[in-house]
Amino acid sequence: MLNELYNKRILELAADIPLTERLAAPDASSTKVSKLCGSRVTVDVTVEKDRVTGYGAEIRACALGQASSSIMARHVVGASAEELHAVAAAMRAMLKEGAEAPSIWPDLAILEPVRDYKARHASTLLVFEAVEEAVDMAMAKNRQELEGSETQGALPTLTSTGPA
Repeated sequence: MLNELYNKRILELAADIPLTERLAAPDASSTKVSKLCGSRVTVDVTVEKDRVTGYGAEIRACALGQASSSIMARHVVGASAEELHAVAAAMRAMLKEGAEAPSIWPDLAILEPVRDYKARHASTLLVFEAVEEAVDMAMAKNRQELEGSETQGALPTLTSTGPA
């Protein structure tokens, strides 16, 4: 039973997580913690338009949280916000509703056995929740900065009603 959950591929992914250095100047960061097991995932992102251009993470999680973080790190750079939200929604559906594994990132199918262990859902989903939040915050920040720069560069308009 547990052998299926902690299979060889999950353990390999957990032992090989790319992009584990935090970014020096992220557009946004998010930390998520599992109340049940104490797993903690912190992600940093940079975003241009609606795509992730940089990613770094600090992962202090169980093997399942590490494995899902490893998969995320292999796909996140270049992904759009829409894609990341779709993947996160598909993962939630797979674990909580018994849906098929997300086809957009086929390697997520390795996490299907987690479905049968409700207590492990939260740690497996931490990275997805953190990335969704960080990307949304980065996009909002970038929109706000863009709007601010557009109004900052504008010259005030003077209206004259004739000679003084």
